[in-house]
Amino acid sequence: MSGARRTLGFSWPALVALAALAAPRVALHDLGVVPEGTIVAALLAVGPPLCWVAVVLWRRRPRPFLTLVVVGALYGVFLAVGHQVFWDSSLGMDAPGLAGLAPGAREALLRGAAVMSSLVTGTVVGVVAGGVAVLLSRRVPAAPR
Repeated sequence: MSGARRTLGFSWPALVALAALAAPRVALHDLGVVPEGTIVAALLAVGPPLCWVAVVLWRRRPRPFLTLVVVGALYGVFLAVGHQVFWDSSLGMDAPGLAGLAPGAREALLRGAAVMSSLVTGTVVGVVAGGVAVLLSRRVPAAPR
């Protein structure tokens, strides 16, 4: 049994696959395909973490909080990569407060901040989902085997 499976309850490919459930939202949001404030945007934002919680509850993983923090961090990587790929079409270089910086320095600073923000956001989503999973695991009885 691998270390990830023993500690987190899933293999690394399974953890990455769970995180990837949230990846389409990045592209659809950054490209403006799904506008904010719509029901579809809400489903794309909330649906994947709900699926993560359902999977760890269904499979009765030993450490649901840790498992979902890792899934959230992996989602943060997808988020960071997506924002970099779709940079010009969504985020771009509009930062009036940084107008005094050289364009290359401004872009590096903004891209770096976007990466850090994405990693923190993904991890926080995992923390919230993990907390929900822990609370629900105490309430939901184990299925008979």
